Amino acid sequence: MSGPQSVGSPRTLTRTGPVIPSSLLAMVALVLTEIMLFAALISSFLIVKADASIWPPLGQPRLPVIVTAVNTGFLLGSGFMFFLANRRFRVGDFPASRKLMGMAVFLGGVFVAVQGYEWSKLLGFGLTVTSSIYGSFFYLIIGFHALHAVGALVAMLHLFLTFGPQGQSASRFLGTQVFWYFVVGIWPILYYLVYLS
Repeated sequence: MSGPQSVGSPRTLTRTGPVIPSSLLAMVALVLTEIMLFAALISSFLIVKADASIWPPLGQPRLPVIVTAVNTGFLLGSGFMFFLANRRFRVGDFPASRKLMGMAVFLGGVFVAVQGYEWSKLLGFGLTVTSSIYGSFFYLIIGFHALHAVGALVAMLHLFLTFGPQGQSASRFLGTQVFWYFVVGIWPILYYLVYLS
């Protein structure tokens, strides 16, 4: 029979779950690799642009700077709505969180739709992947961002459709949020470098 436990004896602590949820950790790892990929694309673009005597090349249509600036507002607004949705989710206000999530999905969808319309106009004006290095870089960099935006929108839409106290986990919410913040956060950099400079 063991004696009584002394007052100062150490106790064994058990952890009930991971420090960082696996879905969040996986998304952070994905975003870090995507940042490196975008850095490589942007570096290549800037090197080619610095070497060119005239940029953009003559005969190529100019990018719709004003429309894209307004469209940037939709994307930033979507990111802000997602931020507010997460705050409501954390306090258990699922109806308000779901409504804000719906607004985030809608504004993100508007951003992608306007970009698609811009592209159709630019293609009609002769800016294609094969029209010049300018067109190639535009569709490579902006197209790659659009692909990320569509993928993140699909994840957000799935989150929205399965929303509720039983259908959500905080880690799933955070993982989707990290990816959408990446899409939203990198866009102003791309807009400045590709559209404005």
